[in-house]
Amino acid sequence: MAHRIRQVDYYYTTIEDAPGSSFEVLSRLAELGVNLIAIAALPLGPTRTQLTVFPEDDAHMERTAGAAGMTLDGPHPALLVQGDDELGALVGVHERLASAGINVYSSIGVTDGKGDYGYVVYLRPDEVDRALKTLGV
Repeated sequence: MAHRIRQVDYYYTTIEDAPGSSFEVLSRLAELGVNLIAIAALPLGPTRTQLTVFPEDDAHMERTAGAAGMTLDGPHPALLVQGDDELGALVGVHERLASAGINVYSSIGVTDGKGDYGYVVYLRPDEVDRALKTLGV
């Protein structure tokens, strides 16, 4: 199972759960030249959504988004696992984390339909360094 693992940072903001709310944030980031490597949105009740963005370049996003008056909470650490999509592709990653007593706080993944996958692993901040060492990153 070939895969690559790296630490990434994410930022989030709370937005209205309404048509166009995510579009406003994402289009503004695109206008600012912020390239995103992942995005997640989760409901926070009946009227709010937490929009989470993973920029390719943290410093650029912090500089430009801050100058544009955008409020983003972060950075927060996570892991990005990318690799060949095959049966059991993530079993070894989870096995090593579990064996080291590291809890996967949350995660989200997707395949591209062409043989590759991307998987974001949210960990407690105090477990990130140990996870990186456990996974040989």
